[in-house]
Amino acid sequence: MHKTRTVWVIGVVAALAVLGAACSSDSKTTSSSSTGSTPSTGSSSTVTGLTIDYSGLSGTLNASGSTFQAPFEEALIAAFQEKASGVTINYGGGGSGKGKTDLHDQVVDFAGTDSLVKDADKPGFKGGDLVYFPMAAAPITVSYKLSGVSSLQLSPDTVAKIFQAQIKSWNDPVIAADNPGVTLPNTAITVAHRSDGSGTTNNFTGFLDKAAKGTWTLGRGDTVNWDASTQAGNGNRGVAQIVQSADGGIGYVDFADAKAAGLSFAKIKNAAGKFVEPTLAGVSAALATTTPNADLTYDPLNAAGDTTYPIATPTWILVYKKQTDKAKGDALKGYLNFLLTDGQDLANDAGYAKLPDAFRQKAIDQLNQITTG
Repeated sequence: MHKTRTVWVIGVVAALAVLGAACSSDSKTTSSSSTGSTPSTGSSSTVTGLTIDYSGLSGTLNASGSTFQAPFEEALIAAFQEKASGVTINYGGGGSGKGKTDLHDQVVDFAGTDSLVKDADKPGFKGGDLVYFPMAAAPITVSYKLSGVSSLQLSPDTVAKIFQAQIKSWNDPVIAADNPGVTLPNTAITVAHRSDGSGTTNNFTGFLDKAAKGTWTLGRGDTVNWDASTQAGNGNRGVAQIVQSADGGIGYVDFADAKAAGLSFAKIKNAAGKFVEPTLAGVSAALATTTPNADLTYDPLNAAGDTTYPIATPTWILVYKKQTDKAKGDALKGYLNFLLTDGQDLANDAGYAKLPDAFRQKAIDQLNQITTG
């Protein structure tokens, strides 16, 4: 795993410096900087962070997991390390399944995940009880490459049939029915999916399990039994590369990586019957109708509303409630507090929708559940 710093977040980091640093503490107060500057709550005055002296934090945190959240994670790490220069964070990706496995075995200090740990698996985690911290949310796009077609819309049943390899050609009558007036070529469809255990897969198949019930037969999971004619790519970027490589390609890719690859996105029919583009506004609309559970897990897939994007996908940082190493535990709490306060200002530029204030405040309050030392 390599220390993640990305050039494109430098401008955002500089902007944060102008705004003034927000920090956190073991007592619930307005978040304030470690240098004593004017208190700030980051993105919203209704969210109250903890007060932590970021300059006093130290240690190395290792993490792995979700590639869906990786672009935001990279931006957060770079910005946080500007404030907490004594902390190094290494995020290795590998997919949500790997992150959960690595945390289970205590190989990493935290995991990035877009899917939940099964109740039956929780007792096996070597570090004890787990805590979910929501990071942000973003669209899963249905990205495609098809010469001569600049606009495409797909209903959930059509998406299900494409990804189950029941539809082989782009000019199939089922696709044509979703796209009146569009000339579709007789091009073979190349379906791309994840090769690794993936929260992106879990949420994409979860959407189809909800919205295309009766048509989608592969179930929901980090992995499913894809048809042998489909192609597998490692991580979201691997799927994007397959779609990009051949005319007729289609795959499910996170918003940030799909944009970076220059892919075209299909409009997807939502629960209200509207074809909606994958946008951050559409994800925010889905979050606005979603209530988190007590443990801060939530499911915004196929949410109600005319403007909601139906494959709105949450992502979390998963940690152990008991942190036996005090320095690491304090650094982890500092990082999570930064994520939930000033770090949210990085979300949109990285391709993610900010968390609603109520989600953020509940997550900040939950930081007090983490014990260190």
